[in-house]
Amino acid sequence: MSALADWRVDEPAPAHVPADRVVDIRFAMGQRPNDRLDPYFETDALRAPGVPRLLYSPYPFGDKSKGTWCVSHYEDIRRVYEDNDHFSTQGVAQFQLLAGETFPSIPLGIDPPQHGKYRRFLNGHFTPVALKKLEPQVRAMAVEMIEDFAGRGEVDIAYDFGRVYPVRVFLDLMGLPFAMFEQFLAWEWEILHSRDHQRMGNAVRQVIAYLREFIAEKQARPDDRLGSYIANGQIDGHPLEPDEVIGMTWFLWLGGLDTVASTISQMFRRMALDQDLQARLRAEPELRNSAVEEFLRTQPLVNSFRLVKQDLDWDGVTLKAGDYITCLNSSGNFDPAQFPDPRTFDPARSPNRHYTFVGGVHLCLGAHLARRELRILLDEFFQRVPQFRAKPGADTTVTPGLLSIRNLPIVWQVN
Repeated sequence: MSALADWRVDEPAPAHVPADRVVDIRFAMGQRPNDRLDPYFETDALRAPGVPRLLYSPYPFGDKSKGTWCVSHYEDIRRVYEDNDHFSTQGVAQFQLLAGETFPSIPLGIDPPQHGKYRRFLNGHFTPVALKKLEPQVRAMAVEMIEDFAGRGEVDIAYDFGRVYPVRVFLDLMGLPFAMFEQFLAWEWEILHSRDHQRMGNAVRQVIAYLREFIAEKQARPDDRLGSYIANGQIDGHPLEPDEVIGMTWFLWLGGLDTVASTISQMFRRMALDQDLQARLRAEPELRNSAVEEFLRTQPLVNSFRLVKQDLDWDGVTLKAGDYITCLNSSGNFDPAQFPDPRTFDPARSPNRHYTFVGGVHLCLGAHLARRELRILLDEFFQRVPQFRAKPGADTTVTPGLLSIRNLPIVWQVN
């Protein structure tokens, strides 16, 4: 119990939360930087003998001003993601509330059975078949960007490439103008990383005002992009309501700008610090698909939360309706009960059923797109850039979460 004793804090918590469960585990919630090869190494302590399976973090998180229960074991995370009777996504990614908006984020913020109709409406643009048609365009974009710096022997892979490449793909998919790239990222930084509700709300207001203008433009002049498909969409023969249109457009905008960017930055950091791994992936291209999955498993960017819908007794405590519970994917992805030797990066690992893309009916809509972007990137990068390292003196500190590395200069020998 020594580790648990070290985490205990005297912070306000609801009356039904036992004092010995109130802990500071922000290290597992992407809020503490470190410079380890495995930035998530600390989360093993959450599954140590004597540590309760349900803990309570009393600190505000995301757009919420209250605390949250936390689960850290793989099977407990699975239970939360799959038990739609007790756990709801209502309120998840609802930053729009800070701007006084009441529309839900769709489809994430909608519970079954209503969730299904929205998921079906959007799925057609994210299936492997649809993305295969998109692949030549994504590949050409990756090649163009890599060839622009390959002959220089140096690039800031996080800032100049990682934050740009997947966002270019997303903006093109949606039909949003690349000219808004810097403004979009500035707004998203305020929303996801300022942790100041006033600043977050101001940014949300500006984003939603822009997106409503974008929707009106696509309704007046439809095209073949996803943004237009949503703006002019119908479900079961009925045009989408304005709240449904903005709810989908807003949610895709919010989710499309930094998850893959963060994954790329951490992926290249890992390869820059682990020369043997990088050399193996160069020499054995047949491993790259499974290696992408292992990069995803070992880089869980998001700890997703749910709203408790009805009282539930679990692990000796009572979760009350209205509580929040957070799935610490940063721990569950390293649970040895699910992943043998979980702290070893195994590019051939199979099976690899991680929760980086969450789980249950709310499995990430863009998961197939993200995987394809990463696989294309490894193939095209290794063809054009030789063995690389972190630039001498570069800061390789990472905050294990979204936008975890702002800058990562890497260098290589130019022939």
